[in-house]
Amino acid sequence: MAARIGRTVAESTPEWPDPPRPPKGAPNILVILFDDVGFSDFGCYGSPIRTPNIDRLAAEGLRYAGFHTTAMCSTTRAALLTGRNHHSVGVGCLANFDSGYPGYRGKIAKEAGTLPEMLRPHGYRNYMVGKWHVTPLTETGPSGPFDGWPLGRGFDRYYGFMDAETDQYSPELVRDNTPITPPGTFETGYHLTEDLVDQSIRYIADHIADAPQTPWLLWLAPGACHAPHQAPADLIKSYDEVFAHGWDVEREQRLARQKAMGLVPPDTRLPERNEGVRPWDSYSEDERRVFTRLQSAFAGMLDHTDQHIGRLVDFLERAGVRDDTLIIVMSDNGASQEGGPLGFVNAMGPFNFRGEPMAEKLARLDDIGGPDTHSNFPHGWAMASNTPLRRYKQNTHGGGIRDPLVISWPKGIPACGEVRPHFAHASDLVPTLLDLIGVTPPAQVNGVPQMPLEGVSFAASLKDLAAPPRGKAQYFEMFGHRGLWKDGWKAVAFHPPGAPFDADQWELFHLDADFSETDDLAAKHPERLKALVDEWWRVAEASQVLPLDDRFGPRFAENSARFHGARRRFVFHKGMGHLPTDVAPDVRARTYRIEAEVRLKGGEQGVLLAHGDATSGYSLYLKDGRLHHTLNIGGQKTTVSSDRPVPATATRLGMVSQATGEGLNRTFTLTIDGEPAGEGLATTGFVILISWSGLDIGLDRGSPVADYPAPFAFTGDLRKVTVSMDDDQELDGEAVGEAEMARQ
Repeated sequence: MAARIGRTVAESTPEWPDPPRPPKGAPNILVILFDDVGFSDFGCYGSPIRTPNIDRLAAEGLRYAGFHTTAMCSTTRAALLTGRNHHSVGVGCLANFDSGYPGYRGKIAKEAGTLPEMLRPHGYRNYMVGKWHVTPLTETGPSGPFDGWPLGRGFDRYYGFMDAETDQYSPELVRDNTPITPPGTFETGYHLTEDLVDQSIRYIADHIADAPQTPWLLWLAPGACHAPHQAPADLIKSYDEVFAHGWDVEREQRLARQKAMGLVPPDTRLPERNEGVRPWDSYSEDERRVFTRLQSAFAGMLDHTDQHIGRLVDFLERAGVRDDTLIIVMSDNGASQEGGPLGFVNAMGPFNFRGEPMAEKLARLDDIGGPDTHSNFPHGWAMASNTPLRRYKQNTHGGGIRDPLVISWPKGIPACGEVRPHFAHASDLVPTLLDLIGVTPPAQVNGVPQMPLEGVSFAASLKDLAAPPRGKAQYFEMFGHRGLWKDGWKAVAFHPPGAPFDADQWELFHLDADFSETDDLAAKHPERLKALVDEWWRVAEASQVLPLDDRFGPRFAENSARFHGARRRFVFHKGMGHLPTDVAPDVRARTYRIEAEVRLKGGEQGVLLAHGDATSGYSLYLKDGRLHHTLNIGGQKTTVSSDRPVPATATRLGMVSQATGEGLNRTFTLTIDGEPAGEGLATTGFVILISWSGLDIGLDRGSPVADYPAPFAFTGDLRKVTVSMDDDQELDGEAVGEAEMARQ
């Protein structure tokens, strides 16, 4: 009965509406979403990498052999969160740009409610920890807008990072809607994965203390195993012996284990090496040492994350909620091809045309996985991660879109250690969870009418090996690569960038009989292939896939220019927080000036402005009485120092960067009160990428750009810093695209 309001309490009747009540038996839900982990990388999927805690969950539940994602991180996350196809909800590619077409906004449409938005009216509390990357990066600055951030899309608490990747020792952290400084450093033993699990445990512990009667959703998305591959040094080195035999032997061993586990059919064949991957034995001993250590860094990062997953699961058991918790462990796409044929110790140099010769890699062997590296493994090891599948992340062949999926729910899934061959897609997760909970998709979310779910529940297969297969076709598309699965068959086309789409060669595979896509049946069944391709075009049009677009460079370069518009002047006042790279001044390949307004007494030191970290960036600072500017390109530092001490009377300290007109050479001129105070020459500059890490004034958070101890806070009175830029920017769009794709 509704409340009745009279003139006095005696004449009134109160009302206490019932709070939302979850359906009886609704479980807690823990989603653990790995990044760039291939089909075979968990121990329970055939790898020698130590993942005992994930393996234990598999032994207590199920492994799926036919789980498919999209070919990239933002897109899979959009599908997992909404239960719809990624183009349909506006995330056709990456959160890094908006192409101006409905399917490519880089942001989940309001008409596509997320899982936490669907669960909230049914009493769930929703917590998000880790990588988000489904908000346009130009909207991740301190002024938002925040409607696409986790708290704007149904989560009650958030602790993590907004971009595709972050440094594991000095991450760009956000708590709820506010950027924060990490609670530790490499020197104090900090690592992001441990921090994320600590926060996860806290959220659940707080929940149990405050509302034990209500179920919760915890979405945990660690940075592992996206580059940079960073983990404790001793753990990394422990894998050198494991992988010394190389990627050819490794693939064979993994496939043998997969057959023994029943993950793949006994007659599954190993495909030929992916294009450009040479035999392991064709490389020199030094090259093999480097490649092995780069793979060991990947393995160490996965092992390290598994250890902390074990802490989280142990906590659930101690808290008495493990049996009532549905745990899902998966990856967002296949292993990364962004390391190129030779891998990187610090990719930030090559991203700006500063090469990384093998001798340099070898000299930095023991640095790999540390705070001043941005490492990624070579194609051969990515190929091994995806065993027995072809190609990689970004591609629509199996190596890009077929991934591990482990599900464990002691109270709700009686099966232990079983394998399910059923095809399932990322968009199927939400329908499956709603099915298990007993909730119907809402017609409206926050007053916005909702588009229908496009995924299909696979809940029946959780309890029944004989459950019927998915009856709905599923398309795939990424950067022009295309594919369609239907009734156990798959049509797929690899698209070379820049080639006419009509020239793409479609292949046909009977996946039910050819797990690894090794027997192309296009010539034998042309009519079946044509029917699948025709259906792909129909579904693509209905799902906002069109227009097809393979322009990496223009998408990134145009997005930056459109966001910044005509703005050429940035003023940063004392007291501001951290500014992400995508909203910071774009000083690449152009003339620019930095000028700090200060008040000095003499003897001051510290950072005036810094953008980046130890792997790449630039910094203007006072040290030992003089003004300095350091340009850090992939760890190669060029420093220009003032030709005279900075007087206590100085009020304006600055730097001007200009191209010389000779190659990539640039001059850096320091200024004191507007007068030249020293000049230096650098043989390269930021022509493609500045840094993943953002901009600070008055200090340099995290790992330092230059040779000073972070945060090296300025000890004087810093009033403001102004960055102004000329209109002479000349970006190589294709090079920008290649570099940006290599860091996704």
